[in-house]
Amino acid sequence: MEDGQQFNSMSMFWCKNCLNTSTRPRITFDKRGYCNACQWSEEKKNIDWVSRQNIFKKTLKKNKGNYDCIIPVSGGKDGSYVAYTLKKKFNVNPLTVTVRPPLELELGNKNLKNFIESGFDHLHISPNREVLRQIDKAGFIHKGFPYYGWLIAIHTAILNLAVSLNINLIVYGEDGEVEYGGSNKTKNKPFYKPKYQKKIYLESGYEKVLNKIEIKKSEKFFFNFPTDKLLKKVKITHWSYFENWDSYRNYVVAKKYCGLDEKKETNPGTFTNFAQNDQALYSLHTYMMYLKFGFGRATQDAGIEIRRGAMTRNQAKNLVNLYDNQYPTEYINIYLDYYKMTKKTFQNILDKWANKKLFNKDKDNGMWKPKFVVK
Repeated sequence: MEDGQQFNSMSMFWCKNCLNTSTRPRITFDKRGYCNACQWSEEKKNIDWVSRQNIFKKTLKKNKGNYDCIIPVSGGKDGSYVAYTLKKKFNVNPLTVTVRPPLELELGNKNLKNFIESGFDHLHISPNREVLRQIDKAGFIHKGFPYYGWLIAIHTAILNLAVSLNINLIVYGEDGEVEYGGSNKTKNKPFYKPKYQKKIYLESGYEKVLNKIEIKKSEKFFFNFPTDKLLKKVKITHWSYFENWDSYRNYVVAKKYCGLDEKKETNPGTFTNFAQNDQALYSLHTYMMYLKFGFGRATQDAGIEIRRGAMTRNQAKNLVNLYDNQYPTEYINIYLDYYKMTKKTFQNILDKWANKKLFNKDKDNGMWKPKFVVK
């Protein structure tokens, strides 16, 4: 099982400032009971951002290609904000790139189109859809990670493109580990290596999952990491290292300048409507996150709101209790068709990954109910 399974409902506790749980992988707490995401939100107030941005500018000067950097985007708020900010405020010439996700949503496609038309060079990478489906299915079964193949490609396809086009800088949005609670090893390091991507973002499961499926070597290109020799000059970073990250600000800027639109209703499992609108599997991902670790999409969104001062902890508790354990009913038939499995097999996989120390299965409806109460 994944990190966090050693906890039971009696030993589980919550951050005293936000609602991050002690079961979250790689999270740490200080003596006050504040998680490292909340500690980081305090630390950021004293960071010399100008000095950090000077590091970024010096890195740009070393690039010799037609583009200064690659910015991975989905058409959502964060990638759009980074691309807009770097182009308009830092005079950067970026190549924006989208790795086409599985089970695309209409709103996501509309937002991406609007983003491109707001004035950016853009490439769409579409890895072999059947290979992607097989890796996603293997990730779902063996890692409890519904879009594992796409997650791999977000890293590997971008790296392969950078090597092919001789672009030596890749700028992702935020470092989720640092911003939201996880490993803090990169909080004072501007750049990181593929080794870190494999260990943290791919949860040390890259080889394990790929070994579960049989695909031709010629079909693996977008899912293979380039050799260290080819990557020698490529630097990978997050823009959140160089500027105080604010998801809501990103939304406002992306909406104003890049044509971002939000859902009319809230997203499954949360109270927000303006993030992660590009593909249907994210709802399954956050539901499985809840089953494995006892926190879901609402907990994540509430933590962001608390740390930026827009919500109290008590308000957040009510929202978390209302939304976190929301089964993604509206997409179930789409999932079954994508994974090519029966509802029983699908449910058995959810049952396999549910943390029995944190949940009991309701005998009447087959749903998992928490043993814990958010405090």
